[in-house]
Amino acid sequence: MRKFALSLAVLALVALPVFAGKYNRVISVGDKAPDISGIPAVENGVDKSLTLSDIKEDVVVVVFLANHCPVVGQYEDRVIDFTKDYKEKGVKVVGIAVSQQEGDKIPGIKSYMSEHKSNYLYGYDESQAIGKAYGATNTPQFFVLDKERKIRYTGAMDDNGREDKVTKTYLRDAVDAVLKGETVAVDETQPKGCGVSYKK
Repeated sequence: MRKFALSLAVLALVALPVFAGKYNRVISVGDKAPDISGIPAVENGVDKSLTLSDIKEDVVVVVFLANHCPVVGQYEDRVIDFTKDYKEKGVKVVGIAVSQQEGDKIPGIKSYMSEHKSNYLYGYDESQAIGKAYGATNTPQFFVLDKERKIRYTGAMDDNGREDKVTKTYLRDAVDAVLKGETVAVDETQPKGCGVSYKK
């Protein structure tokens, strides 16, 4: 009977979903950030190539986006404000889309950025490999990378889709801590937004 109970316990453990972090199946806070290399991107209307190793700022905020996602639209002004507020503090904001929808590819990104006057670097990964490597499941979903390009925070920007209802600014708090060389108090939260669809 004891062996039977033990077998059931083992089976139950096997059946549980395996997460690297609290909410992320692929990466954990403290891990080296997956590489980003040579994907097409746009910044201030100019075509660029996005490679993580080329970024010189001490802190990089990677955010997975999708132009068609209404939640991304809700957060756009907040991302723009964040980018502006932290630009002179050595923080680089990098948006990445992995969606297969036409409006989320480079021509759509250009239109989106022009319409919203977006001020961050925004790239497109057709292979979806970057999204998979980061364990991105939602848009928008944020990752804070320190000077050594280790992940120090992952999850939501804040605690409410309505900006006037926000009480917890997870992303700003995390970046402020990293800039000060301090421990991030809340280093992982549940990402919220539109689900990311991956090719099989």
